[in-house]
Amino acid sequence: MSKLTFYSNPYSRGRIVRWMLEELEVPYELEVLEFDGSIKSENYLSVNPMGKVPAIMHGDTVVTETVAICAYLADQFPEKKLAPPVQSSLRGTYYRWLFFVAGPLEMASTAKAFNWPIEDKNTRAIGCGHLEDTVNTLEANLANKTYICGDHFTTADLVLGSYLNWQMMWKNLEERPVFVDYVNNLKSRPAAKRADELDNALVK
Repeated sequence: MSKLTFYSNPYSRGRIVRWMLEELEVPYELEVLEFDGSIKSENYLSVNPMGKVPAIMHGDTVVTETVAICAYLADQFPEKKLAPPVQSSLRGTYYRWLFFVAGPLEMASTAKAFNWPIEDKNTRAIGCGHLEDTVNTLEANLANKTYICGDHFTTADLVLGSYLNWQMMWKNLEERPVFVDYVNNLKSRPAAKRADELDNALVK
């Protein structure tokens, strides 16, 4: 396979990509970048001009943005079955929840974290609507389910579970029972535990 380089920092969303890589069980090289240091170096800015992590370089292909990286990796290694087949009726559901995380959930939790008011008159212009719209939609779709898309674990679960865990930890989302049960089930996966151990070992 093409060389795979993973750029990250243990205090970043790179932890989500680390979990994805551990689920795939493929070889990769890790480059840990320091905030206010190597992350803004000329070398790294040639990979991601935003100067943010995570990012990957797979052969000559650069992918940035957490959800995009995970979706790309799932498609590069289809034998791992971390995404429904392209022609499957579940593919649309899979896309829906991947981009629900990258769009409404990210926006809603960020607004909550920074106390950005979302007024009724503005909800049509804001992708997440009110915070409660996002949270209630997610709760209704996780009710009585082990996984968000079909009957087995996919990349959509990995991404959604990671964001839910993080945002509940920081009190940006309520610890609703359905969210807690969903996250705890995912955190018990061996690859999730390995990923945490690897990143925790880098924490200074």
